[in-house]
Amino acid sequence: MVNQAYLDKRKYGERVYELLDNYDSALLVHCDNVGSKQFMDIRTALRPNSVVLMGKNTLMRKIIGNYCAEKGNNDWMVLHDLLIGNVGVIFTKEDVKEVKTKVSEFVVPAPAKVGSTATCDVTIPAGVTPLEPSQTGFFQLLNIATKINKGAIEILSDVTVVTKGERVGSSAAALLGKMKITPFEYGLVVKHIYDKGSMYPAAVLDITDEQLAAKFAAGVSNIASISLATKYPTLAAVPHYIVNSYKNVLAISIGTEYTFELAQKVKDYLADPSAFQSAGGGGGGGGGGDKPAAAAAAPVEEEEEEDMG
Repeated sequence: MVNQAYLDKRKYGERVYELLDNYDSALLVHCDNVGSKQFMDIRTALRPNSVVLMGKNTLMRKIIGNYCAEKGNNDWMVLHDLLIGNVGVIFTKEDVKEVKTKVSEFVVPAPAKVGSTATCDVTIPAGVTPLEPSQTGFFQLLNIATKINKGAIEILSDVTVVTKGERVGSSAAALLGKMKITPFEYGLVVKHIYDKGSMYPAAVLDITDEQLAAKFAAGVSNIASISLATKYPTLAAVPHYIVNSYKNVLAISIGTEYTFELAQKVKDYLADPSAFQSAGGGGGGGGGGDKPAAAAAAPVEEEEEEDMG
C-alpha cells in the first residue's frame, strides 16, 4: 500500500510544477500572525489570475530545485534561495504592483502580545487615561511620568513604550491592553518580487515617476559637472558648452568693434543705459520732482515782492 504522505507530497509537487510552468511572475510574502480567515479572503480577492502557494520551505525548495534541474533552466533558483522563515509565494499573471496593493488591503488590528516583535513604534500620547489611580504601578515600571487628575491617571508627556523591531515586554503589553490600544496590524507582507528570472525588493514598486525623473536629472547634472571639470565632452554638457561659448563670443564683441545683432543690443545698453529706461517710469519720476521745485519757488517770488515794496 502506498503511503498517503507520499501521495500528498507527489500531488503537491505536481501542483508546484504546474505553477512554475504557467507563471512568469511571483511575489514572496511573509505570513507571520496571519489567520486562516485572512488567507481565505486574500485567495478569493486574487482569483482567477493569481494563486497563493503555502507549504514547508524544505519541500518547496526541493521541488523547485528538481524542476530547475529537469528543465535545465535556473531562473526560479533565485526564489529557491529566499524560501526561509514563515513565507509563501503568490504566482500571478497580473501587474505585480496591483497584486501588492490588493494584498496590503487585508490587514487586521492586533494587540501587543508578550514576546512578539513590534512592527512599529508604539507611542502613548499625553493626556488623561481611562485608568484609575490604583493602576499607577504599570506606569512606574515603564518610567512614565504621571499625575492624578480628577480621579484618573494623566500622562504628562508623549512616551514610546515599544520600539519597532524589539520584543514586547510584559509590562508594556499589560499597559496597552488595559488602555485598549491595538497598535499592530498583521497581514501578508510582500518582501520580494520575481519577474522572469530576476528578483528585486518589493520597495522598488513604491518608486514614483517623479522620483525617477528627479534621480535622472541629478545624474545628468553630475555627468555635466564632471564633463566640464575634466574638459571631456559629453551630451549632457552640450547646453553648458553652448552657453559658455556664447558668453565668450559676446565678451569678444564688446571688447572689439566686431558686432552681431544680439551683441549690438548689449553694446547699446552699455553705451547709454538711460535709453532703455521706461518712458512712463521716467516721466512719473520727473513729474514728482517738478512739484516740490515749484512749491519751493513760490516763497522766493513772495520775498522779491516784499523787497520791492
